[in-house]
Amino acid sequence: MSAYKSDIEIAQSTKMLPITEIASKIGLSDDDIELYGKYKAKVDYNILKAKKDTPDGKLILVTAINPTPAGEGKTTVTVGLGDALNKIGKKVVIALREPSLGPVFGVKGGAAGGGYAQVVPMEDINLHFTGDMHAIGAANNLLAAMLDNHIQQGNELGIDVRNITWKRCVDMNDRQLRQIVNGLGGKANGVPREDGYDITVASEIMAILCLSSDIIDLKNRIKSIIVGYTRDMKPVTAGDLKAEGAMTALLKDALKPNLVQTLEHTPAFIHGGPFANIAHGCNSIMATRTALKFGDYVVTEAGFGGDLGAEKFLDIKCRFAGFNPSAVVVVATVRALKSHGGVKKDELGNENLVALEKGLPNLYKHIENMTQNYKLPCVVAINRFPTDTEAELKLVEDKCKELGVNVALCEVWGKGSEGGIKLAQEVVRLCQEPNDFTFAYPDDYSIAEKINAVATKIYGADGVDFTPQAKKEIATIEGLGFKNCPVCIAKTQYSLSDDQTLLGRPSGFRITVRSVKVSAGARFVVCLTGSIMTMPGLPKVPAAEKIDVDENGVISGLF
Repeated sequence: MSAYKSDIEIAQSTKMLPITEIASKIGLSDDDIELYGKYKAKVDYNILKAKKDTPDGKLILVTAINPTPAGEGKTTVTVGLGDALNKIGKKVVIALREPSLGPVFGVKGGAAGGGYAQVVPMEDINLHFTGDMHAIGAANNLLAAMLDNHIQQGNELGIDVRNITWKRCVDMNDRQLRQIVNGLGGKANGVPREDGYDITVASEIMAILCLSSDIIDLKNRIKSIIVGYTRDMKPVTAGDLKAEGAMTALLKDALKPNLVQTLEHTPAFIHGGPFANIAHGCNSIMATRTALKFGDYVVTEAGFGGDLGAEKFLDIKCRFAGFNPSAVVVVATVRALKSHGGVKKDELGNENLVALEKGLPNLYKHIENMTQNYKLPCVVAINRFPTDTEAELKLVEDKCKELGVNVALCEVWGKGSEGGIKLAQEVVRLCQEPNDFTFAYPDDYSIAEKINAVATKIYGADGVDFTPQAKKEIATIEGLGFKNCPVCIAKTQYSLSDDQTLLGRPSGFRITVRSVKVSAGARFVVCLTGSIMTMPGLPKVPAAEKIDVDENGVISGLF
């Protein structure tokens, strides 16, 4: 296989099978799916009722070290591992998140894998797909419109316009919308107030969609959303505004998992897309649960490093859904480890064993979190780059074996499933091992104790400092009865700390929590640390500048 084509050229040169054939491979009939063209389908969520007594398959989580500009390729490894498990005769289903248009047109890129380990049709998946993102944004903004209309029409609920917590959203990196004033232009145009936008993937609606177990659960969670407070600090909910029915109607089809395929025709569910640095970073419970009923092995990923996506997958998603993972894959690259060791991006292609060894502690911490804090079997997947030397690869393997963890070289980007056979075999072996999966904290800890547990155990911090505002917010949230909720910590993805410049495995640091709010519908408490923002901005040269379409409608420049 040539590895010199772009991702989109590889994807466009691959012949896809009709999605009906992919569905039938895992036992889904034509009556179980709704076609969105020839190569995409939604799966009827009522299938879970019929399969409720079917044993679940083995759940494999793919996570990574803290990301660097060098790249790690976590989605690529997830897709390649799924293909490799299929190649060695296992009945496997992949479960991924949907990409957000923000990163697609910004700097990070899409989320469909890369090289010869991709999900297709990659253009559709990275752009409008089946319209789920639009439905989530519409439901979010319907609630915002009903909230402001209620205030305009007399404000019967006594909402304090200075204490509204619900924001509008758009699925785009648009810093201009972070802080706005709306309702200007006279009495007929609403009540003037300060407001702002979140990116759609940071919306509580996204979290609710991903954590709901069925449509009634979805509606009940929406009803519980707190949109603001009265002047005497009583919460006002979407249910108070009578918004839950219409919002659920907008989300009725978005709740159904999407079925697509890999380049090698492995079935893949792609559903939901919360960011892991500002949200909980996992695909939907519905999609994962469906995959577990139709696959003997399910490979899923959680966003960014193990300190973010994996922590939230294990402490939030698994807690709510009752999932018990069988194995964890920690993805790393030699280039990224050298970056953690202080090497500049333009020098990462040179062999540097000193810097590599200096950067390895970042990997060690993620391994320790999975094996010691969560007590799960773990394998390290080294996503190989052409510039990696044998000495560098051997150093990583030897050091990981000292921790009792095997390393599998992964070459799925250039070789497809053939490059992931050893990783697949190790994962199958690990899935046979007993594990004693445990959470980082129990339900009955206070909110501050839960934040401290994640910060000290998972990040390696010395402790947590709460601003006066955060302390006040925690007291309010616990007073409203949300003490037992898990915590969803918004933090930079680039460091184990809340300071993105502290690479490797920092020590002697503390985490500062500057704000805390409850997502009552998602049923978790969001904690903002560092300078993390819920509306990103575009870079100086956005990826959008390179994307084009020809006279035949063929897209180019999309990676």
